[in-house]
Amino acid sequence: MVRETGYYDLLCVSPTASVEEIKKAYRKLALKYHPDKNPNEGEKFKLISQAYEVLSDPQKRDLYDQGGEQAIKEGSMGGGSSPMDIFNMFFGGGGRMQRERKGKNVVHQLGVTLEEMYKGSTRKLGLQKNVICEKCEGYGGKKGALEKCSNCKGKGVQIKVQQIGPGMIQQIQSICSDCQGQGEKFNSKDRCKICHGHKVERKKKILEVNIDKGMKDGQRITFNGEGDQEPGLEPGDVIIVLDQKDHPVFQRQGENLVMRLDIKLAEALCGFRKIIRTLDNRPLIISTQPGEVIKHGDIRCVQNEGMPIYKDPFERGQLIIQFQVEFPEKHWLPEHLMFQLERLLPPRDDVMMTDDMEEVDLCEVDVRTKEKNQSREAYEEDEQGPRGEVQCQTQ
Repeated sequence: MVRETGYYDLLCVSPTASVEEIKKAYRKLALKYHPDKNPNEGEKFKLISQAYEVLSDPQKRDLYDQGGEQAIKEGSMGGGSSPMDIFNMFFGGGGRMQRERKGKNVVHQLGVTLEEMYKGSTRKLGLQKNVICEKCEGYGGKKGALEKCSNCKGKGVQIKVQQIGPGMIQQIQSICSDCQGQGEKFNSKDRCKICHGHKVERKKKILEVNIDKGMKDGQRITFNGEGDQEPGLEPGDVIIVLDQKDHPVFQRQGENLVMRLDIKLAEALCGFRKIIRTLDNRPLIISTQPGEVIKHGDIRCVQNEGMPIYKDPFERGQLIIQFQVEFPEKHWLPEHLMFQLERLLPPRDDVMMTDDMEEVDLCEVDVRTKEKNQSREAYEEDEQGPRGEVQCQTQ
C-alpha cells in the first residue's frame, strides 16, 4: 500500500502506473515547465524532476511507497542529481561534464498524427538559433581592441553592500551589466556592427524532419550540431520529440491498431459485411457468416493491417477490432409478435416458484442520483472519518 502519493500527483499518474507511463508523463511535463520555455516555473520543474528521479528507480520507488518522502531523505537516496542533469540524461544530452564542452541541447516537441506515423511524412520546422557572427568571426569587434571593463575592474561581477539591520550588512554579487560577465568589452567604435559585440547573431534555420513509418510516441529525432552556436563550444543538438495526437477511430498499442466497431443485433446473429478505412484510406471489407454469432465485447483481428514495423515497414502488426453490439430499444417489437421471435431463439430457463420465494420489481438505476449519493458519502467520510465495520488493530 502506498503511504504517500505526492510524487505521483506531481507527474499526474496513479500509484499503479507503469515505468513507461511515468516516463511519458515526465517527458510532457518537463518540456512544458522547462526554464527555457517557462522561466517562472523553475520550482515546478525542480519538483517534477525530483519526483521522476525517485519513481523511475525501482529501489527508490519501493522505498517511497513504503515510507514516503521522509524515507527517501533518511535513506539518502533522493536529490542526487540536478533537475537539468535529469532532463539532459532523459533527452540524450548527457551530464554536467558534457555540457561544459558542448553547448546545451534544444528540445522541441512536435505534434504528429497517427496517419503520419503510419504512412511516413516530412515536416519542415523553422527554428531561430544563434550562429557565430560572420563579420567578426565570433570575436565581437575589432581584434586587439578589447579593453578591461572599468565597471567591474575585469572581474565580470559586481559586489554591492547593503545594510539589512542595525550592525548587519549583506553582500550581493551579480553579473556585471556592462560587460555581461566577460570582464572585457569593446568601445562603441570598435564593436562589431552586425552582432553589436555579442559574438553571435540570430538567424532562422529550416529543418526537415523525416517521420519514418512506424515511429512511436515519444521517439526522438536528433539533429547533431544544430543547436545554438557559441565561440569556444561545440554546438549542441536539436532534439525533436514526437508527440502522437489522439485519433478518432484507432488507438495504437505497440505495433497493433485497436478500433471499436458497432454492429446491430441482427448483424451479430445473422452475419454482416462492413467496410473499414485504413489510415492510408484503403477500404477493407470484413464479414461474418450467418450463424457465426458475435457477442458484445468479442475481439477479432486482421493480420498485417496494424502499424508498420519501424525500420521494416513492409511488416505490420495486427488490426484488432472490438465489437460493440447495439441492442434495440424497449418495445421495439409488438408484444403479440414476441412469441414468434422466442421460437427462433435458444430456449430460456424456466423458474419453478415456491412459497418461500418473493417476487420483486426491477427498476432502472438513476446514474446521476447514484453519483450524487456517492459524492456526499465520500464528503462525509472526509469530515467524520471512514465509516464501516470495526477492524482489529495489529499489536
